Amino acid sequence: MTTMETEHHARTPEPGADVPTVQGVLLGSAEIMTTYIAAFEQVAPHIRLSLPDAITDPESVTFALAWDPGAEDFRPYPHLRLVSSIAAGVNGILASPSLPSDVPLMRIAGESQAQMMAGFVTWHVLWHHRRFGDYLRHQRQRHWQRLPKRDAADVRVGLLGAGRMGGAVARSLVALDYDVAIYSRSGRNLPAGVEGFSGEAGLERLAARSDILINLLPLTPQTRGILDAALFARMPRGAALIHVGRGEHLIEDDLLAALASGQLAAASLDVFAIEPLPQDHPFWRHERILATPHDACDSTPPQVAQEVAKALQRLDDGLLPASVVDREAGY
Repeated sequence: MTTMETEHHARTPEPGADVPTVQGVLLGSAEIMTTYIAAFEQVAPHIRLSLPDAITDPESVTFALAWDPGAEDFRPYPHLRLVSSIAAGVNGILASPSLPSDVPLMRIAGESQAQMMAGFVTWHVLWHHRRFGDYLRHQRQRHWQRLPKRDAADVRVGLLGAGRMGGAVARSLVALDYDVAIYSRSGRNLPAGVEGFSGEAGLERLAARSDILINLLPLTPQTRGILDAALFARMPRGAALIHVGRGEHLIEDDLLAALASGQLAAASLDVFAIEPLPQDHPFWRHERILATPHDACDSTPPQVAQEVAKALQRLDDGLLPASVVDREAGY
């Protein structure tokens, strides 16, 4: 195996260090991508970012920062050493036919992003556990009623996905005494106090013991449409769904049917197949759905600049970026 495959640590540039200039290109919506220029100038000034129209010498470009690039967007740049997403998701980048197959692709996977996700999901677990949606409806009706309570230890929470974010969410919930289990490809390397499931039978078992089911999976051909009628039917009647993975994981009509029948009591949705959510979409007005605009967590532009600078330094040291994407797995 090569040094790039076996080593795990790399130098990071010292503040003010004399490091070679890197010419980068921003691929995607100009409205989104231009917000990163100032952050890189402040955090990693040796990485110069430009929109494609401002690139006069495409062969000088060795780095691309991308989000939903076009089909041919990578084609003009033959000397790319690294492509990076601006977030944890890379599906839009992988979908571009011009993405070079031999260039490392990285996603943003900082600890602050995972902690932001953990806080968001924990809030929603509490929302469903303590039935705050019912209390909100009671307030609108001016109806005074105390609802039955359950100890956190008696609430079984299932997580789909055991990556960095899944681990952070699990630790946050275990700290509050919830009964937590995780479904993942391996069913191993889980936080302390968490039961693991894997395989098709494991998914069914996890669903059956999930009073609250949280989806944190990456989008792959195997996980597309995983939140469907069959999965909802295996969950305890009156369970809740928290969906913060990818919009294409959810079969929307199946969720609406499960809510209408009472099989599911409520759902928190942060990601959707079409974004922004269309104005006439039934999720907007559904009293059992709490919808947020794909805002569970985010990496700030300075955080992205820091991770990219470290990744480029690792390449200089003969190492792959710490958060390099396995293209076969899709994440």
